[in-house]
Amino acid sequence: MKTSTYSYLQFLVVALLLLSSCVNHPDVPSSSKDAQCLPVIFPDYCNVTVPYNIAPLNFMLPADQYEECVARLSTPDGQQQTYGNGVKVQIPESEWHAMLDASKGKSIKIEVWGKKEGEWLSFSPFEIHIAEQPIDEYLSYRLIEPSYITYDYMEIAQRNLTSFEETQIFNNRVACDDPKGQCINCHSYQNYKTDNMLFHARVTRGGTVIVNDGKISKVDLKRDNTISAGVYPAWHPTAKLIAFSTDLTHQLFHTANPNKVEVFDTASDLILYDIATDSVSIISNDSTLLEVFPTWSPDGKWLYYCKSVPLPEELRDKDIRSTFQKIQYNLYRRPFDLASHSFGEEELVYDAASANKSVTLPRISPDGRYLLFAEGQYGCFHIWHHDADIVCLPLDQDSGINSAEESPSRLDLTRLNSKGFAESYPTWSSNGHWIMCASRRIDGNYSRVYIAYFNNGKAEKAFLLPQEDPDQNTLRLKSYNRPEFMINPVNISVDEFSRVFF
Repeated sequence: MKTSTYSYLQFLVVALLLLSSCVNHPDVPSSSKDAQCLPVIFPDYCNVTVPYNIAPLNFMLPADQYEECVARLSTPDGQQQTYGNGVKVQIPESEWHAMLDASKGKSIKIEVWGKKEGEWLSFSPFEIHIAEQPIDEYLSYRLIEPSYITYDYMEIAQRNLTSFEETQIFNNRVACDDPKGQCINCHSYQNYKTDNMLFHARVTRGGTVIVNDGKISKVDLKRDNTISAGVYPAWHPTAKLIAFSTDLTHQLFHTANPNKVEVFDTASDLILYDIATDSVSIISNDSTLLEVFPTWSPDGKWLYYCKSVPLPEELRDKDIRSTFQKIQYNLYRRPFDLASHSFGEEELVYDAASANKSVTLPRISPDGRYLLFAEGQYGCFHIWHHDADIVCLPLDQDSGINSAEESPSRLDLTRLNSKGFAESYPTWSSNGHWIMCASRRIDGNYSRVYIAYFNNGKAEKAFLLPQEDPDQNTLRLKSYNRPEFMINPVNISVDEFSRVFF
């Protein structure tokens, strides 16, 4: 009897799988009207370039305009398959990856039909180009409501980019009995690897959680000679050293300004933390200017950072709440000697203020050839600034870029940036072929992850981080904050991290 019951259950499972497979592969409409345009799909994956190891690019037609959707995917070797469930196109991972393998270096052709008021419309076909370069398998981000006054539940999560698997690295409740929880932020990794990483926990039982060769500790980086604990981190690429800015940060909340929130520093310096000796040394602490967002060159010989320009004399004694729109940052660098842990004199790399702009969050490509940063008109926190875009400049690591002496030629990132919405947190994949940023382009409120293919100085059209259900892109009411690429996942559990707080 047990064997019979087991066999029956096996039969039901197989039957359900076959049934779901049949539902997932509908027939193409036998007749349709030519819409003579591309389909308006969400997310917009028309003619994007994606890595050959990315998760399925599931999409949908607008539910308020269409009753059904059918899509046919064709690979260069003649494979064809159809998908459609209501207005959504959701592709099984195994079938999608088989199509990617057959299309590497080429394209998958997508044909879409939509049923509107009982009539089928056929749209112009488009392609999804499959690059020959992969993307790092993982990324991490902080998930947080875009709140303006306080915070609630937040987590640092990691996502497998080859699938839809998402797991939690840490949350702000597990090690805190305060109803508000902790504030957790600034997850960072050494060379995209997670055996050396960190994140901050603030307020109750606060500190910087550092993983050093897989061993976890919590460190208080506030020292007698610093204005705060470490804030924005940058791991040295080879040594157990971390550069931080130390910041006294404040917020303003607008009532009419479309930027909604203003985040600014009243003081900020640069420090270097030596993990082996638990020591902090000062890199730069000019009390009259603001220094923030350190980042290392790939060879570890230069530390790049942003530094404010002096305010006009008549504004220097004014309340910063009336002058924050006048604060602008340029990009500098200092040479670094690893043997002595000493820094040389600073050099101007990029003069943004001369063009009435402000530069933040610099990142250098793994091959050292390109410089990414976010740029807006003022300030150092551009994720709420509608005018903020990502900028990319060719970089000579020996001489740098000095726009005070020459006009650097900006690379064309119009297919990465949006019009009228904030882009920030730019970063490179470990092979330098993918640029990722956080953008508020969908609704102006929530930041989401966008990725663009980059090859020989050219950036292709950005695509939204794929989700198993395309509705999740709008129904998940969280901002994706500080997206970071990783070549391997964090294997330390939330419980293991929580133990360092007690």
